[in-house]
Amino acid sequence: MAELQQSQQPGKQPRSQQIVKATTAVTAGGSLLVLSGLTLAATVILMTIATPLLVIFSPVIVPAVMTVSLLLMGFLASGGFGVAGITAMSWIYGYVTGRHPPGSDQLEQARMKLAVKAREMKDRAEQFGHQVIS
Repeated sequence: MAELQQSQQPGKQPRSQQIVKATTAVTAGGSLLVLSGLTLAATVILMTIATPLLVIFSPVIVPAVMTVSLLLMGFLASGGFGVAGITAMSWIYGYVTGRHPPGSDQLEQARMKLAVKAREMKDRAEQFGHQVIS
């Protein structure tokens, strides 16, 4: 009965469960530490082997890596510009056909403001022209 009451209290666990949890945590943590050490050792060994090869072949590898990276960046930029162009053309098509794509209201407001300012400037120019002629 006392064990049943202990298991029902929040935060209280039987000692056997605490031991199992601690053992599992130590085992998992120890395994990860061993894997970490093995990975570090393998990295050091491979770098020791690879460094002389990289030094010997660097006159070939460095320009090749630069060329490949420039080609890759060019293809990625080309694809990005293509997607941006198709998106812009799709938006313009939707705007022209009257479907009101996102942002078309702002474009209409800007167009109206520009038309009003253009009319004001035309009127001012006509007034200035009349003043100069008179």
